[in-house]
Amino acid sequence: MKYRDLQIQTQREAPNNARTAGFAFLVRAGYLTRENTLTKLGEYAIEHLRSDVNDVLKLIPRMSSANETYFSNATGDVEVAHCSSCKYTEKLELARFVKPAGAVHGPPLPLEKIPTPDCNTIELLANFLGIPKEQTAKALMYTRVNDGKFVFVVVRGDMQVSEAKLKSQVGDIRTATGEEMASAGAVAGYASAVGLKDALIVVDDAIPQSTNLVAGANEAGYHLKNTNYGRDYSAEIVADLIQAKAGDPCVGCGSSLAVLSAIVLSNGNEHNFENILLALAETHHDEKGLTIPHPAAPFDVYLMHVPGVEMDTRAKAEEIYKEFQNAGISVLFDDRDERAGVKFNDADLIGCPVRVTVGEKGLKEGMVELKPRKEKEIRLVKINEIVDKIKSILK
Repeated sequence: MKYRDLQIQTQREAPNNARTAGFAFLVRAGYLTRENTLTKLGEYAIEHLRSDVNDVLKLIPRMSSANETYFSNATGDVEVAHCSSCKYTEKLELARFVKPAGAVHGPPLPLEKIPTPDCNTIELLANFLGIPKEQTAKALMYTRVNDGKFVFVVVRGDMQVSEAKLKSQVGDIRTATGEEMASAGAVAGYASAVGLKDALIVVDDAIPQSTNLVAGANEAGYHLKNTNYGRDYSAEIVADLIQAKAGDPCVGCGSSLAVLSAIVLSNGNEHNFENILLALAETHHDEKGLTIPHPAAPFDVYLMHVPGVEMDTRAKAEEIYKEFQNAGISVLFDDRDERAGVKFNDADLIGCPVRVTVGEKGLKEGMVELKPRKEKEIRLVKINEIVDKIKSILK
């Protein structure tokens, strides 16, 4: 492919909206516009990635859940929980973890209704009674979208519900209205599962392991001490409903979970090639530009000529270009009549694994310059040996 055919437009400066180095270099190298739209070069790169995606993914540090593969990125639109020890990874909203034990409450005690004026939040209630939040039961009330069923959720007071986990158990939901709460016998701020009617009760799996929790009395200004699952109420569904957070113990090995921003590289057999291109750029670059390795790079060789005084370097470069193509070497031929410095800079930005320079001085000796992108040394190679030399480098 020739440089002019792709209408490549490189930029000397990073765009103002660049929040990561990889994105900045993709824009500067002409793979993306500043508005994050693929250019002709970017589209060509994406098509190349499709042809060898499994080998390409090996060049990217990845995190994988059962169904998805992620790349950690500061601007990612997905939050994942990740364990650096056992590599457990899951979307944060679905991540499992070892739940902390609640306060030790002993055997079940008799239910007791107590006045709790102006205690319509867990924090106010715990402060008023002088107890830890884990000794309380938090109520959340929803309505299932498909059938209008009132859904009453119970979690421990020191935990936060994950609506994604809840939806996986009951289906799509919305926040219940005051009328729907009242119809089931629940009072906002003072609600519990005790005595509800016509409700789908769902409890987190930590609740059956917790005794003598303080919960609402379904009467404004009152709570119930010593509520116990199984004795005072039961549930149709008992499941993990809790949102994980940074520092929670990993369900696999007990190490602390980290919460990372990430982008999705694949979901099952479906790949997000634009995210894969970004992950490659974030992983493989230096201070001069991209350093995307073979086989991920859209071209293995950046071929350029330096205009000569006595010799037609472009004509010779055209011959070498055809020789590369015949040998099955993918090549980007910079056929512009630009200054050598401009071409060298663009070659570094675009990041092909190897640069080959056809110049008058070398041609007089039957040589061309060969420079691997990640090396400082420039080698002089005989023209009739250049194909074999490149193949050996790319192995």
